[in-house]
Amino acid sequence: MLMPLHHGLGPIHSFGIFQHAMTRSPRTAAIIVAAGRGLRAGAGGPKQYRSVGGRSVIARAMQPFCGHPELVAVQPVVNPDDIAMFNDAVGALTYRTPVSGGATRQESVRAGLEALAELAPDVVLVHDAARPFADRALISRAVAAAMETGAAVPVIPVTDTIKQVDPAGHVAATPDRAALRIAQTPQAFRFDVILDAHRRAANEGRNDFTDDAALAEWAGLTVATFEGDAVNMKMTTPADFEREEARLGAALGDVRTGIGYDVHAFGDGDHVMLCGVRVPHSRGFLAHSDGDVGLHALVDAILGALADGDIGSHFPPSDPKWKGASSDRFLTYAIERVTARGGRVAHLDLTLICERPKVGPLRETMRAKVADITGLPLSRVAVKATTSERLGFTGREEGIAAMATATIRLPWSDDATEAAERSN
Repeated sequence: MLMPLHHGLGPIHSFGIFQHAMTRSPRTAAIIVAAGRGLRAGAGGPKQYRSVGGRSVIARAMQPFCGHPELVAVQPVVNPDDIAMFNDAVGALTYRTPVSGGATRQESVRAGLEALAELAPDVVLVHDAARPFADRALISRAVAAAMETGAAVPVIPVTDTIKQVDPAGHVAATPDRAALRIAQTPQAFRFDVILDAHRRAANEGRNDFTDDAALAEWAGLTVATFEGDAVNMKMTTPADFEREEARLGAALGDVRTGIGYDVHAFGDGDHVMLCGVRVPHSRGFLAHSDGDVGLHALVDAILGALADGDIGSHFPPSDPKWKGASSDRFLTYAIERVTARGGRVAHLDLTLICERPKVGPLRETMRAKVADITGLPLSRVAVKATTSERLGFTGREEGIAAMATATIRLPWSDDATEAAERSN
């Protein structure tokens, strides 16, 4: 097996032995570094937990890794004080239990590497949680580059003229920009070699490396480069958030509206669930789940806007596992279907139709609950109620009906692209 490289060894192409040995696909893991505080991004807490385009930065950063077919594990590294924020931000993504980061990025990466040591992957990718727009193609290029060279970083060309300045602020030199590149993440390495380099740096008291490529260079590795992505920029300042909000808003030009309708009859009971709120009543719902007509109508409206079936096709009432299920699970699922398509929900509008119970006193509580389940601002959720003037089954107080509309925004794409996204 190839020994770790140290100072004085030849160029990184000596990793051709490693490439030749990898007749199978390498077992690849990823570390998502999310322990920083992100103070330059301004107010609003650590930047990785702030929203951009209606979704947290860290969820956007992690999703393409968590769903990538070439990766066997995703290891988040977080500040222990942020674990509640982390859990709320990333939702239902699949990843290893987060580990606590250190005082520096270098210490945090080492914590992630040590956590992965029991898996002994062949290749590891290290990615900043503050880069929310890495895509699957970039990740695949990183895996391929690590397999070929053993250490590689994504880069993009420098397009502006660069000036080197002295302490007084005077121009000291104008480097040739043809030889300059902007480094990004995910940076890709053979796992055992980068873990050894991190351990050596820690033993020698070196904790000043700003990225893993710099540490690898110090350890004697020749670091190759591969094609990065101009969209894969780091979120650092308030202006970065403003720019990306504008870009994402312009990209989501496929505006769709869906309509949902649901009804449930009354049966025995002492309450009904409406919009996730337990409402005292002299009757209950006859339903397989909790019978929340409001949330069911919203789910169908969202799925309708996606042209993605209806609530019954995703949660069949014939399946016993949904018996008595809380309907907030269905609504969360529908929101995730939008997010998986790269979209966002712009507005939800719900009307409850019943004589009793009276909805008015709880209307704001219901709006707040729907906003909480969906992650939408309260200003994008409407809940209303009306009667049917004593006409029909609702007028006879035999049940409750609900009608909903959902407005969503998706990126424009062809049918083949959408089918591929849904399959993932």
